[in-house]
Amino acid sequence: MKINTTKDRRKRISLRQRKRIAGTPERPRLRVFRSVSHVYAQVIDDMSGTTIVSAASTESEFKGKLGEGARPGNQAGAQALGRAIAERLKAKGITRVVFDRGGFLYHGRVRAVAEAAREAGLEF
Repeated sequence: MKINTTKDRRKRISLRQRKRIAGTPERPRLRVFRSVSHVYAQVIDDMSGTTIVSAASTESEFKGKLGEGARPGNQAGAQALGRAIAERLKAKGITRVVFDRGGFLYHGRVRAVAEAAREAGLEF
């Protein structure tokens, strides 16, 4: 794959990671995607190809949970998303996941989602 844009570079890194990362029913894959103004997370069982739980900063119920100074596209909003995805997973009885950063650097909003999910009780 030839790299012409940053999107191409991120896709190439993502494909390289996916060679090693796979979600199972016991330990599904927590995938994070960030756009300029929003953050999305979904938990995927790769064996059956299904999404178990998802959360997005675009959801109306999520926007009501944002605290002071938190917006859907900043680190505080990403932390709220990490807590929300962890609560939804724990309600399904899942506490262990594999983290998939999706070709993004483990920094900023991606890191905020991961650390908030860990604080809320997920293991990875």
